[in-house]
Amino acid sequence: AEAWWARPFLAAVDIFKVDIQSPFAIRRMVEAVRDDGRKLMIFPEGRLTKTGSLMKVYEGAGVVADKSGAKVLPISIEGLQFTRLGRMKGKLAMQWFPRLSVTIMPPVTLRPVGAEAMTPRRRREAIGRALQDLMVETVYRAKNTDRTLFGALLDARARHGGRMVIAEDVARAPITYGRLVLGAAVLGRKIAAIADANAGDPSAMTARNIGLMLPNANGTLVAFMGVQAFGRVACMLNFSAGAEGMLSACRTARIKTVVSSRAFVEKGKLGAVVERMAGEVTFLWLEDIRPQLTLRDKLRAKIDAAFARRLPGATASPDDWAVVLFTSGSEGTPKGVVHSHRSLLANCAQLASVIDFSSSDRVFNAMPVFHSFGLQGGTLLPLLHGVRSFQYPSPLHYRIVPALIYDTDATICFGTDTFLNGWARYAHPYDFYAMRYIFGGAEKIREETRRLFADRFGVRLLEGYGATETAPVLSTNTAMNCRPGSVGRFLPGITHRLEPVPGVEGAGRLHVSGPNLMLGYLLAAEPGVLVPCAGEYDTGDIVAIDAEGYVEIRGRAKRFAKIAGEMVSMTAAESFVSALWPDAMHAVVNLPDARKGEMLLLVTTAREAETRALLAEARARGIPELMVPRTVMLVDSLPLLGTGKLDYPAIQRLVATRGAGAVASEGLVTTP
Repeated sequence: AEAWWARPFLAAVDIFKVDIQSPFAIRRMVEAVRDDGRKLMIFPEGRLTKTGSLMKVYEGAGVVADKSGAKVLPISIEGLQFTRLGRMKGKLAMQWFPRLSVTIMPPVTLRPVGAEAMTPRRRREAIGRALQDLMVETVYRAKNTDRTLFGALLDARARHGGRMVIAEDVARAPITYGRLVLGAAVLGRKIAAIADANAGDPSAMTARNIGLMLPNANGTLVAFMGVQAFGRVACMLNFSAGAEGMLSACRTARIKTVVSSRAFVEKGKLGAVVERMAGEVTFLWLEDIRPQLTLRDKLRAKIDAAFARRLPGATASPDDWAVVLFTSGSEGTPKGVVHSHRSLLANCAQLASVIDFSSSDRVFNAMPVFHSFGLQGGTLLPLLHGVRSFQYPSPLHYRIVPALIYDTDATICFGTDTFLNGWARYAHPYDFYAMRYIFGGAEKIREETRRLFADRFGVRLLEGYGATETAPVLSTNTAMNCRPGSVGRFLPGITHRLEPVPGVEGAGRLHVSGPNLMLGYLLAAEPGVLVPCAGEYDTGDIVAIDAEGYVEIRGRAKRFAKIAGEMVSMTAAESFVSALWPDAMHAVVNLPDARKGEMLLLVTTAREAETRALLAEARARGIPELMVPRTVMLVDSLPLLGTGKLDYPAIQRLVATRGAGAVASEGLVTTP
């Protein structure tokens, strides 16, 4: 405002110079609005963005509205972060005339619930949070979700340039936006033609739904976007589920064509799996396509890439099927979860509204692309926002992953508690030197994992929460809003309600709705038939939400035991046990009990585990004895899913087949 070239423009309006150390500036603004009836425009961040995203919002703007009784008209200007007059040089591709959009939301009154009973300080903080939430919501609403995934890729190419490197894998051969679109054009046309031939009828679902059995790699990005470019549906197969699990998924989604790689099958020792599946599906090998390309194919691909806006994947409806993911099966038979282009892009927009990232960041993604966490957070989010990513095929390589994080100068990564803990134990203290954000999800982050990263690497773990059905993120801690032990606050655009659960105080069963909600399920009982979502999703989780909006997960509804008439969270029991023996893995399950209805059984790898130690620790910490497992089963290892989460059905089967008969009488069962 003090620059010489700005003064002629500012001379046309009255200006209030703000001194954040003086309350008189706010008082003058309040008087102008309240007493003189004037309109006041405030830039609540107080500075031009240096992150490309919404920065800290000062409380003073909300205080002016509160004390004057005025309504707030929220406005978001999108695109100015790319202008050469901004502060993002070196972080974004600068342009003289970037595409701009202005979004104006309806006026609202900032009046937090219970504001009248608050102290002045608490009221000011509440008003500030309300204003921050309002601006985040406005920024989210300004983002374009009315397009397809392939259309969003083309928009990213136009904004950041076709020569920008966007992804890299273990082959260390970076791929640019231009090469990605060209590869998608040539590969997508081949995949579509083969799928049509396998189905007989090009309009049949067996031609539209195409399975992808691939690891995290550049070729997977090309194949995924190739499927999208020609209006087909990418069905992400969980190769860790084995032949029967993948065949079940193929039958459920009526998949006849599966895209894979011979090199991947050989390295992953999946030959027997492919042989078992080959009787029901046709495998399309990526290595076989390149030798088959003719000069005509290559010229056609060049034309497709140049006029990609005309391809079916760019002209399709945003509400069409885009991706089918399969639930982890942690509590039963996996289901197909159908997401539209809009639901996936909506979740990307929600995350981009609360997390600041730019082209100067580097994302390291070792979470498998068949998992919603790896697909959305580690793949689509950076790909569609101009953030370079490194795709690594396995999170289980505990020694290699930290070294590559260091080698790639990664600033953002994603993982589950199991994987993060494994990486930290083998990492050099300097491996995470460049890391800005580490997001943990899919399972509860243990306190010892959080402390390990803070003490050894000086990095704060940001825990989030979601479900495959919600694309997947519902809430997350951020740099601006973080409360350890919680899973953060809900993302913008998400509404929720808590259904009371008998016997559980201060929490309820969470139901959510929002634009990131799935279209519906594909069930094994009705292959290929979409069972639509009713507009609200029952997460099955028991959660508590405090006055500031932070969400605390108490456990799955199915993972509560009723002992002597009291509801006891098995998830909370696991957390208590983990604090006692942090270097081991633990699972708590429930068994019938003739005297109390149900009992808790601890299945653990801690050789020193015993009930006396558990009881002593519980008494020392004031934990109710109902939460203490009275029986311990020692095992060498616990079964895990491909995402690193505990496989509870397998654990229940282990208990039933190896120890159930001896549990009630012995109190300690040792089994390999």
